[in-house]
Amino acid sequence: MRALLSFARQLERLSTLMGRIGAWAIVLLMLVIITDVTLRRWFVIGSTKLQELEWHLHGALFLLCLGWAYSRNAHVRIELVSERLSARTRAWIELLGCTVFLLPYVAAILIFGADYVSYSLTYNEASASPTGLPDRWIIKAFIPLGFALLGITAISRLLNAIVFLFGTDAEAQETSFSRSHAATGES
Repeated sequence: MRALLSFARQLERLSTLMGRIGAWAIVLLMLVIITDVTLRRWFVIGSTKLQELEWHLHGALFLLCLGWAYSRNAHVRIELVSERLSARTRAWIELLGCTVFLLPYVAAILIFGADYVSYSLTYNEASASPTGLPDRWIIKAFIPLGFALLGITAISRLLNAIVFLFGTDAEAQETSFSRSHAATGES
């Protein structure tokens, strides 16, 4: 069980690292937006490339931070229900949710996303606008990358749930379920 917990931590570290790197896209996004607004407002110069770069950066930011947000419980949950549940019940829900819903969904996105990127790369897809950005495959590649990071985090959470539910009490105390319960003051 300790090996599972160690592996789960390594997966979470990778997801966190990629999320933190992705979070820096917000700085670039703000600079691009400021530049675009300044050019349009005061110099009456519109740029399709800048506008497309805005949504490219927004997409990259979201997709790279998806797994990181999941590992930090920053995603949508029904708090009115889940906060009243025991850590053991939450762990069972996480185990079943990851196994039945999240990981199969991530696998489908990875399979179809790879085709999506491959098609875009093969046909040298570019913006529909003549003055838009070329190489549309770059932003499309962030879709399977982001979902791969979400899958890595889901595996980490799944392993934490397994250790919490089936490991010793000492091992269970080292899991994210024990830490989240301690943070809310529950026993």
